[in-house]
Amino acid sequence: MARRRERIRRSPDTDTAVAHHAAADAVLFEISSEVCNQVGGIYQVLRSKASLITSRWPNRYWLIGPYVEQKATVEFEPSRPPRWLARVLEALEAEGLKIHHGRWLIAGNPRVLLIERSIPWKEIDKLKFELWHDHGIESPGNDRLVDESIVFADSVRLFLTRLCLNNAAASPDPSPAEDAPEEPAHHASRRVIAHFHEWLGGLAIPLIRKAKLPVATVFTTHATILGRYMASSEEGFYDRLWSIDNAAEAAKYNVKGIHGYERACAHGAHVFTTVSPITGEECGALLGRVPDLFTPNGLNVGLNNVGHEFQTLHATYKAAIHRFVMGYFFPSYSFDLDRTVYMFTSGRYEPRNKGFDVCLEALARLNAQIKEFDLGVTVVFFIVTQRQTRNIDPETLRLHGVLNELDNVCSRIVESVGNKMFPLAAAGQRANLDALVDPYWALRYRRMQQAFKRNGLPPVVSHHLENDWSDPVLNHIRQLGLCNGPDDPVKIIYHPEFISPTSPLWGMDYDQFVRGTHLGVFPSAYEPWGYTPLECMVGGTPAITSDLAGFGGYIAERHPDHDAWGMTVLKRRGRGFHDAATDLARWMLAYCRLDRRGRISLRNAVESKSWDFDWTRLGTAYHRAHDLALVRLAREGHA
Repeated sequence: MARRRERIRRSPDTDTAVAHHAAADAVLFEISSEVCNQVGGIYQVLRSKASLITSRWPNRYWLIGPYVEQKATVEFEPSRPPRWLARVLEALEAEGLKIHHGRWLIAGNPRVLLIERSIPWKEIDKLKFELWHDHGIESPGNDRLVDESIVFADSVRLFLTRLCLNNAAASPDPSPAEDAPEEPAHHASRRVIAHFHEWLGGLAIPLIRKAKLPVATVFTTHATILGRYMASSEEGFYDRLWSIDNAAEAAKYNVKGIHGYERACAHGAHVFTTVSPITGEECGALLGRVPDLFTPNGLNVGLNNVGHEFQTLHATYKAAIHRFVMGYFFPSYSFDLDRTVYMFTSGRYEPRNKGFDVCLEALARLNAQIKEFDLGVTVVFFIVTQRQTRNIDPETLRLHGVLNELDNVCSRIVESVGNKMFPLAAAGQRANLDALVDPYWALRYRRMQQAFKRNGLPPVVSHHLENDWSDPVLNHIRQLGLCNGPDDPVKIIYHPEFISPTSPLWGMDYDQFVRGTHLGVFPSAYEPWGYTPLECMVGGTPAITSDLAGFGGYIAERHPDHDAWGMTVLKRRGRGFHDAATDLARWMLAYCRLDRRGRISLRNAVESKSWDFDWTRLGTAYHRAHDLALVRLAREGHA
């Protein structure tokens, strides 16, 4: 197993040199269900690297996604396609397939094609039958996501088929006037690369291969459905990876169809990639094909970089978190905010996969250790995720409003006293400050203080959850006795809604929240890559990841000095749950022992390293994948 793992890590194509410019006679289409349609992490991948790919493929790069009207109105700007592409789209529309051409309103402003198509369920059943007949894949019935993906895949197949037909029939070298004004002239014969993400975008691959289209295909999987299910339900997933009967496990977890789609995509593509070596092992074992190379996820660091201002912004956004914490805790009891450390974890609601359970176990230990060593430090730990809620806790919302009014009253008093005090001071008179306060505002002040009280302890969850009695995170908090008592140095805020400017409790973006915190904690048990610690780096926030996360493995392998500059990699592979929790508590305690100068130094160090993860450095792996796909297409006899 160790030799097999090493072979996967040392993928033969990973170190192949790549030309700066793409092939001049080729066009690139990148296909995903998350183009102009934010659902998960792939949206961040596509959006952040768009500038890099556009710069390498000027006027020859399009993203393809589904047309979701509600989101397209915000993210999509219609524009006129070049003449050669307009002919393709016009022919498809005559056949009943509507494709919108335009620009994605993000950095790089890439061209996009959004597919709008609705077909009767009988036609969908026919497509499912063809998948079973031609590829041996059973498709589940009455699954909206599967049905939409099959229709999208068939639409992509139709588009590429028409494109290839027009290529073959086109007259050589159209005049510049045939293209839209901003377009250069294109040769009639264009080699086509289609890069698909996940089975939701990649299901067209087996259809393309069956049709023998001259299209160079790349498939990138960012996770496997079977791996995600098994890791969330079983201990030691990676330790027994190569002994798993994938067909039996897919049947056990009722994901036979999607598992079959993923295998067909992986085996049908000319080039198969994934985001990290640990996910490469997963693909080799569960999908039966070792990736050709790894395409790690980067960020457009330049767009998020604020230079030397990041320390100032940390102070600004930390003050906003202070305000939230005052409104949340101070109605019950207060503590020294200058000796308070803000830590957080975040991600989709997969408590085991994301390591929420390990975080909580470590926090219970940390709570006891801070008491034992009498550090005099308070830790406020946020668990930020998305759950079904009924509403924000009404008392929390009320107290937030009272705090705002108290702030307003204090501002009015300061202004009034200042106006009265200045002429007295200029005249050399001594001022009685109490006498200078207007009786009306003094009364409002006392009333607001009285209203700013809570009977009982601050709640551990900020919202009213649907079925909170069965929520595993909340039950784990209760089991550990983390109840936000006044004598507990570790406080918990389980926030089951992603932080956004529209939240009445926050009024700030998630990335601003990240900049205001002190430490991000992401001890994942299953994480093919993991953007959250990387987002921390860009904001100058130290973080903890794990060796079961693709990003953590990448850090450990490429940056052996990672602890020194603020990125800790928790060892979880092959280790027990409680051992990992003990180590995590130790790392968090070490951070709590840092003085202000030590924390500033660590913030400087981690922010300076963020440039190592810019797309200009990591994106070359995508360039290799596209170049290799063309080479392999040529080997099949398609020049």
